[in-house]
Order: sequence, then C-alpha cells, then structure tokens
Amino acid sequence: MSATVHIRTDPVLGEFALRTLDVAADAPLLHGWVTHPKAAFWLMQDADLAAVVQEYQRIAAHPHHDAFLGLWRGEPAFLAERYDPAQVELVGLYDAQPGDVGMHFLCAPAETPVHGFTRAVITTVMSWLFADPDTVRVVVEPDVRNTAVHALNAAVGFEVIGPITKPEKQALLSICTRERFLAATRDQGATL
Repeated sequence: MSATVHIRTDPVLGEFALRTLDVAADAPLLHGWVTHPKAAFWLMQDADLAAVVQEYQRIAAHPHHDAFLGLWRGEPAFLAERYDPAQVELVGLYDAQPGDVGMHFLCAPAETPVHGFTRAVITTVMSWLFADPDTVRVVVEPDVRNTAVHALNAAVGFEVIGPITKPEKQALLSICTRERFLAATRDQGATL
C-alpha cells in the first residue's frame, strides 16, 4: 500500500497530496504521461511500458532517488521525484552543499487546462521538500529550452545559477532556499 507523505490545501484549487509511487500499479498511468508530446523534456517520448516500469523500479531501488505520485482532489495528477544531487543527476556539476535536495516534477496532460494548476503543483512539491527540516536548498536542472518551467521556478523563488552541460541536455541550474520559497509563495498559502 502506498503511503501519503504530504498534503497541502491550495487556497483556490483545493487539496493536493503526494504518496509513494507503486511502480506496478502506477506504471501504465505514468507511461501515458511521460510519452505525451507535452512531456518532451522528460526525455521518455519513445519509452514503452516495460521501459517505464524499468526506470521507476530503478528509482525505487536507488538509495538516493525516489518517486511519488501526486494527487489533486484524490485523483492522480502529477509525478514528483526527489534525489540527492551530490549522488544523482548533478555529481561533479555544481558545488553541492549539505541539505541540498534535487527535484523533478511532471504534470499529467490535461484535456482542459486549469488556470494556476502547474504553479499549485510546484508549490505543493516545494512545500513537501521544505517540510523536512534537513532540506536547506532545492536544486533543479531543467532543459535550457524549457522556458515555461523556468518561469514557474522563478515564481516559487528559484535563483538561476547558470547553464550546465549534462550528458542528455544543456540544463539551467537553479537553486531555491526555504526563505526565498516562503517569500515568493506567501499569497499561495504555502506552509511547511
């Protein structure tokens, strides 16, 4: 059984929650999300179901990387990953500090977009990460071409450090402190 790890009530959109990912049960749903054209920056466009299962089993088994299914009003709506950037993704690519936590998130494709939904998702994910007192900074490395996520990152307090070269992409390294997040999201009901 998957455990709920965080619940946040958005003042406009209601309840968001995160639960541990159940790879066997959730993989068919995730397959549709990660291969959707809007998920091009997730880099799994051509993955079949077996490849999605393999990737999320790998993450589940990794000591420094884990994945969570996000719910909106009780229904699956987004994916979040948490990782130790000193051990995964950014090893040797930036000056890692104690308390750094890496994050990825992906919203499910929606037939009818909901205004403010993606910002509510990233606010939920960030409030979950900062609810852990050991988290000092959240680190992200989106593709440099992903301007939509750069704007979202800025909206929740990320500061751009600069471009870095990863094996699979040119990324824009950005970091957010707890103080910057809380200052940026005061009006969104973000709490820790």
